[in-house]
Amino acid sequence: MFMGIRILKNTQIIVLGICIAVATIASSFIISHGLMKIMKFREEQVTVTGAAQKDIKSDFISWTCSFSARSENLAGAYAKLSNDLPVVKKYLILKGVPENQIVVSQIYTTTLYQKNEKGNDTNAIQGYLLSENIDIRSDEVDKITEISRDSTELINQGIEFASYAPQYTYTKLDSLKVEMLSEASENARQRAMSMVTAAGNKIGFMRSSKMGVFQITPVTSTEISDYGVNDTSSLYKKVTAVVSASFAIE
Repeated sequence: MFMGIRILKNTQIIVLGICIAVATIASSFIISHGLMKIMKFREEQVTVTGAAQKDIKSDFISWTCSFSARSENLAGAYAKLSNDLPVVKKYLILKGVPENQIVVSQIYTTTLYQKNEKGNDTNAIQGYLLSENIDIRSDEVDKITEISRDSTELINQGIEFASYAPQYTYTKLDSLKVEMLSEASENARQRAMSMVTAAGNKIGFMRSSKMGVFQITPVTSTEISDYGVNDTSSLYKKVTAVVSASFAIE
């Protein structure tokens, strides 16, 4: 009887050992298979760059012009400048610029020195140059652009007048960026699909994406910069968005 009990216990130990061994082998297989899947998951992906472009027209303009007066003495230059200011303002208003958009700066004073025979300044004062800037900011882009081109006709009225190049911006850029990033991401997906379709694979979910800098350039420009370009010299612009994205391969 004791012998039978001992044989039974030994049999149970053997069976238990076999079960443990089988379980160990199965666990190792499962873990190994899982690791292979993880490695496959990490390795089987494709990384592409997607881009989107859109042509826009600026909807806001900043324009600066200036007028000057010079005289042998400050009083004379100031008197001339004071007489010219209402003439310039009247001209701009008649052209359609609202008076509350005409911002006149403080007076800038420059001392003019006599030159020697070599063209260098001496200590002798020849006269004074006084000038004022007028800044106009408006959403009437086309109208102010035309005025900036025509305004030098004030020179015909005896005014020392200068018109500077307008600066153009697009005020809805933030919402446009969101739209273009979506388009660039879709472009990246299409490029990834084109790359893997020939091998009989399919594109899975997006694993990662990184937004590049925006390039805002004149329409005909090919300029790019690692830090992005933000052109303000052109009325019509081209906006380019870039996205680098990685997709799983199924």
